[in-house]
Amino acid sequence: MLSKAIGLTNLDVAMFDLEDGVPPQQKQEARETVVTFLAKEPGGPRRFVRVNAVQSTWLVPDLKAVIRPGLDGLVLPKVEDPDEVRLVSRILDEREPSAGLAPGSVQLVAAIESARGLMDARAIAASSTRVIGLVFGGEDFGLDIGLPTKREGEARELLYARSAFVVAAASARVQSIDGVWPDFRDADGLLEDAVQARRLGFTGKSTFHPNQIDTINEVFSPTAEDVAYATRVVDAFEEAQAAGQGSISLGGQLIDLPIVERARRVLRLHSALGSPRTR
Repeated sequence: MLSKAIGLTNLDVAMFDLEDGVPPQQKQEARETVVTFLAKEPGGPRRFVRVNAVQSTWLVPDLKAVIRPGLDGLVLPKVEDPDEVRLVSRILDEREPSAGLAPGSVQLVAAIESARGLMDARAIAASSTRVIGLVFGGEDFGLDIGLPTKREGEARELLYARSAFVVAAASARVQSIDGVWPDFRDADGLLEDAVQARRLGFTGKSTFHPNQIDTINEVFSPTAEDVAYATRVVDAFEEAQAAGQGSISLGGQLIDLPIVERARRVLRLHSALGSPRTR
């Protein structure tokens, strides 16, 4: 699976798992396997490792093994306190130079998977300059608050938690990454869940199965219609500003600065995805 992951051309980040996907008796073997893939030639998706929780006895051995060239970032599971992130950040500060890594180069994504974690999500997101995003652990969160085993509809039972999560991430100016859609055979359910996540403000979505990647990429990428409208908004506003006007009407809708900035954000994302704006 690791070999397949680093060969995927439609994947942004591959997360090598040392936590829940690895039984206790296989932790050391998993570390050795992950190190092998970190050492492979660069290319393909960025390589992050999900280490074990800060409270576990496995964290330090995980970090000793994976802080090495080839590591782009760490996913910290079950984070409930900003001090947990600060601890890992200090360890990285100490070990990056001796490992041959540029200081501050290893980024962090904190997984929010409990009610307590959600309540402190904003502080967690702002706890270190290394934190580039939060990822929502919907299954563990559902366990913590007592949800049924089977996910319902568009995860309506998680609507409040996901909305609060997005606000916490946005307030700290980091990425908000939605959790997985657990049934890889349910393509319609995945699409509905991803669309809802995008409408809630999530900036991306995680997955455990390669067949879901294209759907997620499509939902979270600007459409041709999005780009065309954003271009019209920006062009019309710039023309209005040149004429000394602060706001305009476009197609019957008031266009002022916040709407223009959202349009510019769409165009920046479109360009970052490799489709530069043409005028």
